Amino acid sequence: MRTRIQFLLFLFSITTFTFGKEGDKLGEIVGTVVQAETQEPIIGANIVIVGTTQGTTSNTEGNFSIKNVAIGTCQVRVSSIGFETRVITDVVVNNTKPAELKVSLRETGLELETTEVVATYFSKNSDAPLSTQTQSNEEIRRLPGGLEDVVRAISILPGVAQVQAGRNDLIVRGGAPSENLYVIDNLEIPNINHFGTQGASGGPLSFINLDYVRGTQFSSGGFGVRYGDKLSSVLTLDLQDGRKDKLGGKLTISASQFGVNLEGPINEQNSFLFSARRSYLDFIFKAAGFSFVPEYWDFLGKSSFKLDSKNSISFVGIGVLDNVKYFNSTSEKRFDNSRVLGSDQRQFIFGATWKHLAPSGYTNVTLGQTNVDYDYVQRDTVLQPVFSNTSFEYETSLRGEMVMQVGEHSELTFGAIGKIVNFSSSMFLRQFLTDYGQNISVNAQYDTMALKAGFYTQFSRSIAPWKFTFGLRSDYFNLLEKNIVLSPRFSVSYKFSSSTSVTASVGKYFQSPSYIWLVSNPANRNLRFINVNQYILGVEQTMRSDTKISIEGYVKKYSDYPASIKQPFLVLANSGAGFGG
Repeated sequence: MRTRIQFLLFLFSITTFTFGKEGDKLGEIVGTVVQAETQEPIIGANIVIVGTTQGTTSNTEGNFSIKNVAIGTCQVRVSSIGFETRVITDVVVNNTKPAELKVSLRETGLELETTEVVATYFSKNSDAPLSTQTQSNEEIRRLPGGLEDVVRAISILPGVAQVQAGRNDLIVRGGAPSENLYVIDNLEIPNINHFGTQGASGGPLSFINLDYVRGTQFSSGGFGVRYGDKLSSVLTLDLQDGRKDKLGGKLTISASQFGVNLEGPINEQNSFLFSARRSYLDFIFKAAGFSFVPEYWDFLGKSSFKLDSKNSISFVGIGVLDNVKYFNSTSEKRFDNSRVLGSDQRQFIFGATWKHLAPSGYTNVTLGQTNVDYDYVQRDTVLQPVFSNTSFEYETSLRGEMVMQVGEHSELTFGAIGKIVNFSSSMFLRQFLTDYGQNISVNAQYDTMALKAGFYTQFSRSIAPWKFTFGLRSDYFNLLEKNIVLSPRFSVSYKFSSSTSVTASVGKYFQSPSYIWLVSNPANRNLRFINVNQYILGVEQTMRSDTKISIEGYVKKYSDYPASIKQPFLVLANSGAGFGG
């Protein structure tokens, strides 16, 4: 099945049609400039298109607009007194939709003497000072072989490997595919891939529409205490807001799917966006005589509301429908399908985020709901089930976080997340004799409710040329006998010069086994959190404002990784990696 899915994904090319009123051969760049530490708007920031005399300044809300911009790709330089100057690359201007930017500037010490201000193309996050890569929408789109897939785009980054071509099961610095976390607009998602593996985080392709992704940030290790219950990596995706000037959209037809985008204003301050996509290869491959073919739908919607100058709220909804169609019209096809484990899945995700700006910081509160239904089945040549697993994993989460600037060069973050988990499963495995002489069979029902929680605090302080970040996180999971763990994490950076810096990070990370393993055998409740100690050392050299070289070394020491008692070679790390289990 995987080989055929890979073949289907190979047939991917994009043809688009835009609709909405087109203007002349000029476009517009709009955006907002905010302070990185507090998210407060920066008034009077200078915004200039590099290589031209076109520019403007941000207003009292940090917003700006540059009209009559030539169509094509350009760079935008953003500067303000007391802040670092940034250059935003790959800004694509067209005449159907304004190019929208959100620029965060970090504070710098005021220089009283005349100095040369050098713009930077790179920005650092105090929460993840190393092992972190950011990618813009356009960088992902133009990636050769990336298929406009946000997960496939990070598979080529340092320290990341794909289990096999055509699959988004990622091994990050030796970690299992189940050790990767996805976060969309502050909402933690179990998996963002079609036809995913239960308990892991991979699949053939992502269900996130790249058209509505502002950018991504990927941390392959050493990430801060904001994120827990994962060992290896965090991928955060920021979705765009809908356009506010007028209604517009796009039709997409490719070799494997078709779809429609629609976005526009609700009123002067509020907007929405929506997309729906469907594969149509089931029609083609049925005619070609295939015995089975996967089909999928995915839906994405977001609405944004600005309540006043200090408060805003956004709603995100995602729906995913994955099905495997069997064509059992002949005995040959029934025999071929008897070797296929079909995977029908349903995912429904909802999140609501309230953001409040304070004089010296900001607060985010996110209420989320993720529902994932798995329906696995494998049948013999007379269409009787050999194996079946119908599982439901529902999580209701509430996350709150406050970021404060305490002093001129200090930042304090603290927050909490709680989850109510509802899990049920009906599993059947026909009795058979393994190669190791064991008779195995299953016919059981599982149903449970669980509680998860996490609490964290982090403090960052810059004392030139040093920068220190210390955080502490506590995680709780009531399905484990030892249900509370502490995760201290620390990083320090030293700048030898304006172009050379060294950063070190050390931290402890914990992850609980997936629900299906804990529920299917009560003895597994005695398992501990899987944990890893990470040690990272990195050197960064800036060659020019737009060129840097970084080298990192790391050590990961795992412990308490579950293995099968009956078959010790079967380790939970293999789940989702195509190694069996």
